[in-house]
Amino acid sequence: MQKKTVKRLLGALSAACLFGAHAAQAANVKITPLGSHDGEFCPLDRALVLEDPDGTRLLYDPGRTVAGAEDPRLGKIDAVLVSHMHGDHVGDRHISAVNVGECGKPEFSVVAVPITNAAGIAHGKGAKIVTGSEMPKFFSGKLKELGGDPAASELVRFGANRMVGGVRVTTVPAAHSNGIAGAMIGGQLGELMDAAGLTAYAGPPTGYVLTFSNGLVVYLSGDTGITSEQEIVVGQYYETDLVVINIGDTFTTGPAEAAWVVNNLVQPGSVIVSHANEVATRGGEVVAGTRTASFLELVEMAAHVPLSGRTMSFDDAGECIEGC
Repeated sequence: MQKKTVKRLLGALSAACLFGAHAAQAANVKITPLGSHDGEFCPLDRALVLEDPDGTRLLYDPGRTVAGAEDPRLGKIDAVLVSHMHGDHVGDRHISAVNVGECGKPEFSVVAVPITNAAGIAHGKGAKIVTGSEMPKFFSGKLKELGGDPAASELVRFGANRMVGGVRVTTVPAAHSNGIAGAMIGGQLGELMDAAGLTAYAGPPTGYVLTFSNGLVVYLSGDTGITSEQEIVVGQYYETDLVVINIGDTFTTGPAEAAWVVNNLVQPGSVIVSHANEVATRGGEVVAGTRTASFLELVEMAAHVPLSGRTMSFDDAGECIEGC
């Protein structure tokens, strides 16, 4: 981890030498959570928009809290990233607008299957969908069904890279499941699969490692348990600076396990909590006794809560410069 330490020291020195606040801000990566309720971190919040200094904008796991392609918070989107095919990540249904219902019980009133929210947003925005495993062919079919370009669904597998604007995108292993529900397939086949309690094979689930044009390396964990790749690939090879990690327990790592991953395996400069499956905040403040509160107490680096609509800016070493 010595290279990582040197990188952060150089990053801090470089930031100090930038000419003026405008120049410093221009070199940072912006991350904006798109949750169900403004200023809060709610149970099904997954979606993030990550913006490179060159203006490239990536939407990660739009799930149920993005109100389709017409959601005014989206702006320009160059690519949609989907870690796996579960409804809370790909979007089997979604909100009609922000702040509808309560944080603890948002109203996901818009049915998005069989197309999925992710495919609908990509088509509506003229964006790519960049995924790993066996997911690209599924999304290619959905884009074709919408009248779009099937080739806009692009593959990037473990150890490979694909450029989206100035951002280098790769996928990394996740320990989870990745079945496609019958409702996403549609028709008689989908109905038969649902009746039999079966899901279609979509290959292994993934996380992402994104390398931005300013040098910042971000690990998006998707849904995962503890894996050896988090140390060897994510931490040592990619020298990740910022981690977005799930802490929801039962379905993924819990707060103690997730804290151990970032403290001992990845060792980033900072971390953003994700996938808590709880009302984590009220009035923008972390609720005592929650998984989120527990995680924040256990981590040994700067940790940030993704309040919906609040943009955070990170330098090349993973330090939050503004909005945290």
